[in-house]
Amino acid sequence: MIESKLLKRFEGYIGGRWIGATGTMPVFDPATGEKLADVPNMGATETLSAIESAQAALASPASISERRRRLERIADLLAANRDELGRIITLENGKPLRESVVEVDYSIGFFRFYAARIDALEPHSLKERPRDHDWTVHYRPAGVVGLITPWNFPLAMIAKKLSASLAADCPSVIKPSEKTPLTLIALIDLLEELDLPPGLVNLVIGDPKPIGDALCEHPAVRVISFTGSTAVGKYLLAATAPHVKKLALELGGNAPFIVFEDADLDSAADHLIQNKFRCAGQTCVCANRIYVQRDVAEEFTHRVVERVSRLRVGNGLDPTTDIGPLIDRAAFDKVSRHVRDAIEKGATLLIGGEPETAGQFFPPTVLSGVTQQMACAREE
Repeated sequence: MIESKLLKRFEGYIGGRWIGATGTMPVFDPATGEKLADVPNMGATETLSAIESAQAALASPASISERRRRLERIADLLAANRDELGRIITLENGKPLRESVVEVDYSIGFFRFYAARIDALEPHSLKERPRDHDWTVHYRPAGVVGLITPWNFPLAMIAKKLSASLAADCPSVIKPSEKTPLTLIALIDLLEELDLPPGLVNLVIGDPKPIGDALCEHPAVRVISFTGSTAVGKYLLAATAPHVKKLALELGGNAPFIVFEDADLDSAADHLIQNKFRCAGQTCVCANRIYVQRDVAEEFTHRVVERVSRLRVGNGLDPTTDIGPLIDRAAFDKVSRHVRDAIEKGATLLIGGEPETAGQFFPPTVLSGVTQQMACAREE
């Protein structure tokens, strides 16, 4: 079981109180397979309670200066707990510790960004005088917001969403990935130091379907921000259409990396390695397909293979690790399927391939001769 000064309990957070649930679900370390904690498996009942608490918090508006103070204080708290937050991210996500610490720094930037620009929400008068009247624009919270985050950036994705909602004074109901909820629990523990109004920030953990449905259907939830798969994004579009909610969607991708013959091949290879293998290749902005102009293809491929051969696979807590484990066995099986499918359809395995040992560590792999008929070229 995980031990941390930021994880005093393993519960959700509703209306300013830590809340459990009848059932629980385990959280595992993807590097070792060991159970880190049991967290509550919440559902529609807890989500509706969180929404009602958030709705009640709308009755306690905060001034611009108070919102700025909160954002700056959160940034300071994250900075003061940088190393421990990074360790928690690595334990439940698997990414190398240095990547996790950079994620904390990235998260801090979102809170400082909105704190520095929140004056833009002050009332202002229009220069024009429509209908021969003076007009003043006032900004008001949209209402309760649902914030749904993925497992690949457990802190950064909520920092992006929560910083904006706090700046706008919108109470939130947060739904983290059930694979990586511990980072969010740690964040809520830090937020308790701010003495926020009850219900301003709520955390529900559990099965995505009942929680997501409750957020989609409740009329008090006016905005849903979701980062995740395209399939789920389409589902949210359909589910919220009858309620005309505002959606902010950051969905999956199948991004190409294109190298032309006049490129600096060493620089291009370095950037490809940095992009492709971040979080073991499990991010929506990772390059998924590499297209190289024919005249430099062999030379560029040699540079990539040479760099990949130096990457070290291992536990993210080991400071020498470059590539951590995949998040779960399903992810491992998907990568295995992609590699086997490509080889069966004519691709050449240049380095890597399916490991012989058990676990969720998949060595960085390079395939050449890939075509559009192969799964690895079509699926994220």
